[in-house]
Amino acid sequence: MALRKEHSSSQQETFGEGFHPADRFAPLAERMRPKSLHDIVGQKHLIGEGKPLEQMSRSGNIHSMILWGPPGTGKTTIARALAQNAGTAFYSLSAVSSGVKELRETIDEARRSNARNKKRSILFIDEIHRFSKSQQDALLGAVEDGTITLIGATTENPSFEVISPLLSRARVYVLESLGEKDLEEVLQRTLKQDEELKHLQISFDDDAKKALFALSGGDVRKMLSALELGVSLATASGKEIHLPQEIIENAFGRKSSRYDKGGEMHYDVISAFIKSMRNSDPNAAIYWLARMIEAGEDPDFIARRMVILASEDIGNADPMALVVATSCWTAIRSVGWPESQIIFSQAAVYLAAAPKSNASYKAIGKAIEDVKAHPDLPVPLHLRNAPTKLMKDLGYHEGYQYAHNKENAHAEMNCLPEELSDKVYYDPTEYGKEKEIRERLKGLEPRKYGHP
Repeated sequence: MALRKEHSSSQQETFGEGFHPADRFAPLAERMRPKSLHDIVGQKHLIGEGKPLEQMSRSGNIHSMILWGPPGTGKTTIARALAQNAGTAFYSLSAVSSGVKELRETIDEARRSNARNKKRSILFIDEIHRFSKSQQDALLGAVEDGTITLIGATTENPSFEVISPLLSRARVYVLESLGEKDLEEVLQRTLKQDEELKHLQISFDDDAKKALFALSGGDVRKMLSALELGVSLATASGKEIHLPQEIIENAFGRKSSRYDKGGEMHYDVISAFIKSMRNSDPNAAIYWLARMIEAGEDPDFIARRMVILASEDIGNADPMALVVATSCWTAIRSVGWPESQIIFSQAAVYLAAAPKSNASYKAIGKAIEDVKAHPDLPVPLHLRNAPTKLMKDLGYHEGYQYAHNKENAHAEMNCLPEELSDKVYYDPTEYGKEKEIRERLKGLEPRKYGHP
């Protein structure tokens, strides 16, 4: 049967305190799990002063919710802290190992606890996205009649993984990966407060600490597990333990990259990625994409640059490129890792293989130059609206020709300021869809587009 825990209001533990002899056998990440909301590092948009979960914890009025975020960002810890502060029974199930039978038994036990304690129990379901529709349906009644307050944790987009009736009864809170500053804070607390480590003198090479943070990918549990293994792998001289980069990498089972998301390598690799796609080299594009993925680059940053490239370097040679790039950006936000790497790969290959044109990019550049040089050129009278008699008397709208009344929806009418009437900003190439565009414009305006 799945693990179930019940906490009473008398249990008041804080980060690093409340140590018992049995705790020493628990993994480091579990030993250092914060016991109160106040001691959780990161997620200040949710648990900071006056933020939703902090207010909820202070009032003790906990409502059903889905905590959505990457692994190791505090979903389980937040659920436990909320339950403990509210002084209510807390039951925990894993969707990986629990079925409808275990779920119903837990709900029945929660109902009996409610009768004893006169308080609604909290049921925490880890990886709730792994519950089938029928399992999620089994939760509905207990949530609806108030038997339980549901707190679900998921790494997947709940819009797709949680049934609508259940989702409508819960609020969704999005958790974020921890940054380097947050990880540093957790590390320092751990070295000072953990009963097993605080008596040791643990030191790091600069590169080792960077590797520890980078390879954890913002996952506190992964970082602390690697630290614990690293300490056991290190050769200790008395109580002094030195952790070089090699040991940290061995603890993770992989090498760290020199890639620094805030440094030169960050810009070098994204530059190589963009230039490879611009040069229609899908193999190089995939390689540099893989470098960024392995280094933990912000997926929004990658997707944003792909959208820009789709317009700047492909443009109307393949108008679908912009659609593919923006769809990629939307999809990776919905799907998450690791599946997003497949979406990135498909989009990068499409953009690299697409015909190229920077004609639109050059067009807006030329136009902006003229706007700066001639900022106040008047709009031709025939293009102005004339809602009043005075405007009509002044010649506004006079001579305007409605395009749809003309062959090919094109009137022989100048739509630029008089001083710029001969200007050609957009000069389509002979590649892809732009070849068709050039032929159409050549037929409509041979004076401007009739040149070879």
